[in-house]
Formats: sequence, structure tokens, C-alpha cells
Amino acid sequence: MKARTATAVLLPALLSAMVGCGSTNTPASGKSPDPKGSASTPGQSASAGSAGTGAPGSAGTGGAASGTGGATAPKQGGSRLERSALAQGDLAGYQISANGKNPNAPDGQPQADRKACQPLADIMGDKPDPAARETVNRGIGSQKQMGLAVSASVSSYAESDAKALIARLKDAVAACATGFTATVEKQSGAYREVKAADYETGGDESVSWTTTAAAEGVTAQVHLVVVRQGDTVVRLMALNVAGGRQTPQVPHEVADKQLQKVRAAR
Repeated sequence: MKARTATAVLLPALLSAMVGCGSTNTPASGKSPDPKGSASTPGQSASAGSAGTGAPGSAGTGGAASGTGGATAPKQGGSRLERSALAQGDLAGYQISANGKNPNAPDGQPQADRKACQPLADIMGDKPDPAARETVNRGIGSQKQMGLAVSASVSSYAESDAKALIARLKDAVAACATGFTATVEKQSGAYREVKAADYETGGDESVSWTTTAAAEGVTAQVHLVVVRQGDTVVRLMALNVAGGRQTPQVPHEVADKQLQKVRAAR
């Protein structure tokens, strides 16, 4: 719950598996965890992570948290981007869903207090950055590692914009090591200790880093991986919603499967 509070505003697009898989690695009563996801197109605001979270200091109010709903299966077929997104059954030991976001969660792109850090703030928002043409989000809850929640999104770009995004993120990680503050809908929080992380992927190019999100006097460590495959950008974020000192990491099997689906959908 403390990790959920800390990330409620700091990570609007994050993991909203926070609602359903924060306390156990096995679904209770035959029900699957309720990680949330969503799809957004230009002119629409949607988010994987906000689905199960409310304003800072509040618990999530959607899906499994409230007992009023369950996980919604991701769409099958549809656009190339929808076909690229992970679906339930793609990964053994994980629950994947695409419920709509919680209407109480903040919308839009967080604004950084330092211009150099804006790409890092953007990546936490409803879409990886404003140049994204379309974004499809998924929430993933691990049944293997207690408390591990992952947000996976795929976004379409002009290829030149996709390349520029990776370059901006690499520059921002180097420039923002001391951290920055981000605000969305007049709610602010801090990202501390931004550190580049080694992470092998099979995409055309990638960038990975860790940071500590801090809000309401609570901190939560986050691991991020952003990969470009042609004109498609994959964004992965991992959080240990059970708390503790264990540093979360995006499972390689999740990243590999997501990139495999991106290539297969082309």
C-alpha cells in the first residue's frame, strides 16, 4: 500500500497491477490479479498505471481493489498496435489485462521542473512522449515473484521520431542523475537517483534506468526499459508493490515476448 501511495501521482502510466497483485503471488478465490491497462490515440488520454490508483495518499479504487470488477482481457486482432500488445496467455505465470483507467487518477503528461528531465517525466505519463501517434497499454502481474508489477506499452511513431525519443532519453538519464520533480494535475512528487542500468534487449536500440519515486514521505524503486523496434517503441516499467528493499527488474521473458509480438505484427 505504501508503494502504491508513492506512485499514485508520480507514475500515472505505471503498473496498475498495483491494485491486484500487490499482496500475493497467487490469485485468490480463483480470480486473477487485476493489473490495469488501456489504449490511447491522439486526442484521448489513457493510462495503464493510473487505472488502479487514485490521488496521492489514497488507495486504488478500481477492479480487484474495490471488489466491483475483474480483469478485462486485452483485445484480440484489431490494429497492428493492438496485435503487438501482450495478451493473457502469452506469458506463463503472469496475468495480463487491459481495463480502463480509474477516472480518479491524474491524466496527461507530468511536467518536470528541469527541461533536461522532461523526457523522463513524459515516459511516466499517458504515452511515452507527445510525438506518439497511438499507444496501447497493458498491466502485468507476476504470479512468480510476490509483488512484482510491470507496465508494458507499445507506441507507434514516425521512425525518425522514435529514434529521436531514444536519443533524448539517453541524454536525460545522463543529465538528471541527481533527480527532478514532476507535476501532473497540480500534484507533485520527486524522482531521485536516476541511474543508467545495463539491460540486454533484442530491439534496434534501447535505454534502461532505475529511479526512486518519492511522495507522501514514502519511496518506491522503479526500473524502466524503453526499446525501439523500427517505428514502434516499447515501454516497460517494473515496481515491487510489496515494498521492501529488493530492487525490481523488468523480467527478460516479458521484454523478449513483447518484442517478439511487435516483430510478428509487422
